[in-house]
Amino acid sequence: MEQAFPPEYGEAWNRRQVSDALLLGNCRYGLIAADGSMQLEETSESAGFFMSRSVLDEEELLLFAISPKYRRKGLGHRLLAQFIATAKAAGMQRVFLEMRKDNPAAFLYASHGFREVGLRPGYYRTPGGGRIDAISQELTLDN
Repeated sequence: MEQAFPPEYGEAWNRRQVSDALLLGNCRYGLIAADGSMQLEETSESAGFFMSRSVLDEEELLLFAISPKYRRKGLGHRLLAQFIATAKAAGMQRVFLEMRKDNPAAFLYASHGFREVGLRPGYYRTPGGGRIDAISQELTLDN
């Protein structure tokens, strides 16, 4: 988490936030290893992860990250495809996410069919006091 999210935007969650979310029961997570495997051994280093929460037939992708040293190797595509497949298998009809406007992962989400559905002006703060818009995106799943 600390490696994957730029500290200047304050997007990374702390250990308590993650554990509290997972205790709610409607949250789930997935990991990917450096070799693209979704089955990590205790000694395996995680290359990336996702965390989401669901309500009824909708799921929100809360966190999605690939460690910088493992980017541009197809792991983000593989992990996102796995997330979408498991959401679909669980009967989800729609998936949502929110990201800052200049997020370099925008191409990844678009390549998997996400489309912009909303904008939160000035939602994120920069270290210099500036503001960056948040973009809400949606993917409709065919079940």
